[in-house]
Amino acid sequence: MANANAPTGLSPVRYLSGAPYNGACNRYYVPSGDGTAIYVGGLVKPGGTADANGVMSVTGNVATGNPVVGVVVAVEPVTRDSTIHRAASTERYVWVADDPNLLFKVQEDSVGGALAVTAVGNSADLTGFTSGSATTGLSSIQIDSNTATASGDGTEDVVVFGLANTPDNAIGDYAKWLVRLNNHFYVDGSAGA
Repeated sequence: MANANAPTGLSPVRYLSGAPYNGACNRYYVPSGDGTAIYVGGLVKPGGTADANGVMSVTGNVATGNPVVGVVVAVEPVTRDSTIHRAASTERYVWVADDPNLLFKVQEDSVGGALAVTAVGNSADLTGFTSGSATTGLSSIQIDSNTATASGDGTEDVVVFGLANTPDNAIGDYAKWLVRLNNHFYVDGSAGA
């Protein structure tokens, strides 16, 4: 059976230790001046400020090589009519899976060919940072299959940990992989926002 081409961004699965992901996340602030939409499954990076209560700000304006805070797992509603994603230029709070030891499931884009088993242990970049669906609220981030390398320079976005073990997933086009964020803001030596 062929893998479905249905990117949903990054989804937390478990910790590097093997412990299951238990829903742990932290609240972050996105000011109205941020002109980038933020989707569930998308990455956020430090925004360099905070709200009036000291809640750290983040932005979805992420690019390859940026140190990221983590992956958005929910967007806090303001009213019952709030969008399920954070629309551009709106003040919202997002909940972020921000532990640097989390592993995430993410689809590969298969541009230029699918990743092979030899990609396990390699690093790669992501693509589609700011894209997503206003209908589902989900991000369109995927592994950029063309960038998987065993000889990266450390700025690649993720390290491929292995194939996601689910019944509807196999090595080939649009496979879902487990990855660890490679450029995390909360690791030793972070330069700050």
